[in-house]
Amino acid sequence: MRQVFTVLFLAFTGILHGQNKIEWDGKYQLQLSDFQSPASQIGEIDSYSLLTGSGMEFSFYMNNAEFMFTKNFNSKVNCSFNRNAASLVAPDSLIALDLLSFARYDFDLSELYARKFRKSLFEEKGAFSDISFFQPIYDKIQQELSERRTIAGKATEIGRNTEKLIELHREVNKEIEQLDQFCKTCKPSKKKSK
Repeated sequence: MRQVFTVLFLAFTGILHGQNKIEWDGKYQLQLSDFQSPASQIGEIDSYSLLTGSGMEFSFYMNNAEFMFTKNFNSKVNCSFNRNAASLVAPDSLIALDLLSFARYDFDLSELYARKFRKSLFEEKGAFSDISFFQPIYDKIQQELSERRTIAGKATEIGRNTEKLIELHREVNKEIEQLDQFCKTCKPSKKKSK
């Protein structure tokens, strides 16, 4: 009898380095070979689990004057996949491919919430904002991301329900397109978006 382990997710808020990091670009599709944690395994096991390795990070270095006049923090918010921290465990290649599909969804979901964070920073930052203005925004976005990941994991059985996963992935991609001004390299218009 197969045992099913709970899916684990990790949102990276630290700095990721070198070849271990894949930055989201909307083109690259994760591969099974990207799951480079020593815990990854396909075959010879009766359970399956996934640690997606996707998340967002935010950091900036500027003096007070620069901070006061900075409105666009898009380039300071990164969405990345960490190969060394990502693990995929599956009893066979079919389940492994389902888990991979969910990891691809999760990478796009992380970018969506990175864009939501960039948008909130743009809209909330005032000329006299305190440097800690971002913390409640970040906490709220991380909570929303975590809840949406969990709901999607349950609804799709971590990718095993392919039809539901395709539906959810389309929704995420549509939302990403709607936030096109908030990609990492984009400069939003001065008019606040709704």
